[in-house]
Amino acid sequence: MNMAIHPLASILSTSWWVLLLRGLVAIAFGVLTWAQPGISLAALVLLFGVFTLADGVLGVWTAISGRKDNAHWWVLLLLGLVSVAIGIVTFVAPGVTTMALLYYIAIWAIIIGVLQIIAAIRLRAEIKGEWLLGLAGLASVVFGVVLIVHPGAGVLTVLWLIALYAVLSGILLVFLALRMRSLRGKIGDKIAALRS
Repeated sequence: MNMAIHPLASILSTSWWVLLLRGLVAIAFGVLTWAQPGISLAALVLLFGVFTLADGVLGVWTAISGRKDNAHWWVLLLLGLVSVAIGIVTFVAPGVTTMALLYYIAIWAIIIGVLQIIAAIRLRAEIKGEWLLGLAGLASVVFGVVLIVHPGAGVLTVLWLIALYAVLSGILLVFLALRMRSLRGKIGDKIAALRS
């Protein structure tokens, strides 16, 4: 048996608190968006930038902290870097139009969703409960497709969709974090046994 058997589970169980924090940031973003429905487009752009940048930084942290124990840590790094890049672009070009913002968010959601589904598939053989990450990825892809198919929807409708997506995604990440926390000892014991 080699260590590659539990690579993503090892990283996620060790850094379960980062998943929890990412979920809480997503929930806070969604609730804040719901609480301020009259938010201006400029404020939405900046709020979206803060959300994606925070999510990306936490994702990069998770990947880097587990790179020694995992040959597939690059998947998590790629997830985080995509979010960081989108967050930076949001701050560099805050005057984007409503349509550009919608496509921007849609593409980001689809990319993140596909990467989450890939990560969930890799976790399938390692832990139970990986479906939460896959479900979050599927929700992200569906959200992105809906934005592309219906770009003319009003800003308020889009704000509600964004908030709903963020809250649902955040809840799923919180559940995954708690699941990974409960597996932390078991996975650590297996890795220690493999190393000895």
